[in-house]
Amino acid sequence: MAKKKPVSKEAAKPAAATAQKNGDTADKVFVGQSVQPEYLTLKLANRHGLVTGATGTGKTVTLQVLAEGLARAGVSVFAADIKGDLSGISEPGEKKDFILKRAADVGIDYEPDQFPVVFWDLFGEQGHPIRATVSEMGPLLLARIMDLNDTQEGVLNIAFRIADDQGLLLLDLKDLQSLLVYVADNASEFTTKYGNISSATVGAIQRQLLVLENQAGQKFFGEPALDIKDLMRTDRNGRGYINILAADKLMNNPRLYATFLLWLLSELFEQLPEVGDPDKPKLVFFFDEAHLLFNEAPKVLLQKVEQVVRLIRSKGVGVYFVTQNPIDVPETVLAQLGNRVQHALRAYTPAEQKGVKAAAQAFRPNPKLNTERVITELGKGEALVSFLEGNGVPEMVQQTLIRPPSGRIGPVTDAERKAIIAASPVQGKYDTPIDRVSAYEVLQKKAAAAAPEAQQQQSGGVGGMIGGVLGGIFGGGNSRRMSTGEVVVKQVARSVASQIGTQVGKALVRGLLGSLKR
Repeated sequence: MAKKKPVSKEAAKPAAATAQKNGDTADKVFVGQSVQPEYLTLKLANRHGLVTGATGTGKTVTLQVLAEGLARAGVSVFAADIKGDLSGISEPGEKKDFILKRAADVGIDYEPDQFPVVFWDLFGEQGHPIRATVSEMGPLLLARIMDLNDTQEGVLNIAFRIADDQGLLLLDLKDLQSLLVYVADNASEFTTKYGNISSATVGAIQRQLLVLENQAGQKFFGEPALDIKDLMRTDRNGRGYINILAADKLMNNPRLYATFLLWLLSELFEQLPEVGDPDKPKLVFFFDEAHLLFNEAPKVLLQKVEQVVRLIRSKGVGVYFVTQNPIDVPETVLAQLGNRVQHALRAYTPAEQKGVKAAAQAFRPNPKLNTERVITELGKGEALVSFLEGNGVPEMVQQTLIRPPSGRIGPVTDAERKAIIAASPVQGKYDTPIDRVSAYEVLQKKAAAAAPEAQQQQSGGVGGMIGGVLGGIFGGGNSRRMSTGEVVVKQVARSVASQIGTQVGKALVRGLLGSLKR
């Protein structure tokens, strides 16, 4: 392997001649130094981008540099913090020797700085809770989270349609569970109008809902739902807020993580007005671990991602995918990412070598640079950079030394995080859940109204006796909201009780009662 050729100090002189304290200009973000200063042009920042490289090559620092520059320009930022390292952007950096040396090499005077930050967390532990209603998430994304097959997704679509037709609000998981019970109980009535609904399929969806609830999904679904306007704020100095999503725990459920971020993109697309090509974006969205979005994604979901990425730029939103290799992103999406930063890649296996070749071919060639070779030789903090320039044409790829961040490199302490959350502009708005009347309450009321008639039909026989026993075991009152698991058990009990007129039903109930006694 050829010896690595670092960026020389001579190459930094052009930047030094025009350097400000942070290197930015009125309409550009200074990112690093090659044979020339490398800038992200704010007017072209909504043309989307890609930051790639192997683990430990400096992707997070590059993300921090971009976020800082955008915030200084008054652009809001949303980024997931996978390891907690990005949180340090809220605290001033330190004048350590390696940082001062890097600043000198790229031609800027290093000045520690800190940036306005809002911490978010789906679980409400390391930031303000983020919630969405079940209706907002929709059947397509819910099916993705729960890994439903086509048949199950079809029944879920029917359930949503029934809820719309009957004016049932779907806010949290209990609403959805109650709706599924209602649909199953009235399947014969709904099948002729909406399509076939089997109890087995509904049961499979319910089991997946239990899994989602066990993964703390009930904390995400509900109200108050996130107002996307709260992601686009500036402080008193005109700096854009950097919204940081605590994702270390969320990454234990990568499907929920990826689907949540796609939902957020979709909400931005649906709610924001058209603005064309503004002088700077309203929001730049960094999608870390982007490969999770595309892994085993069905065709219809990929089409939705492609559509959102293609059209959301006219809403003033830039989307930057952060992942290990460009081949993690489908070609149809990759073609729309104009601003690119490529850190080092390894090339030990045939698959890795293929990835290096694909990464090199994605750049506009530079006749003075062997791009494919340099990708494997880049040092930590170095990258191949190609930003859009002029009328939106990518510049020739350049080997670039990335500038040091002005904020802290590394995580905040628990005390620092708590202080920032307490002083947040959205403090108190999302911290207390709201539970208003929705599908659960409406369907419970409907079931209670129908109960006397059903009880009268069953009274006087063995069915009435066993139904009474089951009612004593599982509870007949509506004084509290049942958990998703309790709703499922109640449905099973009701199904069993309805069959007690037959020998099979009697045996089933005896077995159930016997197991409860043990």
